[in-house]
Amino acid sequence: QVQLQESGPGLVKPSQTLSLTCTISSGSITTKDYYWTWIRQPPGKGLEWIGYIDYSDDTYYSPSLKSRTSISRDTSKNQFTLQVSSVTPEDTAVYYCAALASGFAYWGQGTQVTVSS
Repeated sequence: QVQLQESGPGLVKPSQTLSLTCTISSGSITTKDYYWTWIRQPPGKGLEWIGYIDYSDDTYYSPSLKSRTSISRDTSKNQFTLQVSSVTPEDTAVYYCAALASGFAYWGQGTQVTVSS
């Protein structure tokens, strides 16, 4: 079973860059088995898929966020990161990292990020 843990600042000011890290335990980011994914849930709304990085460093992003989003990985630390630039209060959400496979997924517990001055 893959275990994931998000970390990063809980408060970001408008126009700054949001940066979160997902640390993987009981699994390897180099495996071909999963898409290493970021998902968020704004208050009172449904889940929004942000994007993923795979074992070969290929990335894919939601079209609505693509211009502001970057996902990268550090194989030496078994981590992957999310950066969202030029944030606004609409980027306030609980952010989750997940390992997605065909038919199932492992999720982190989520971390609240609030965009406010």
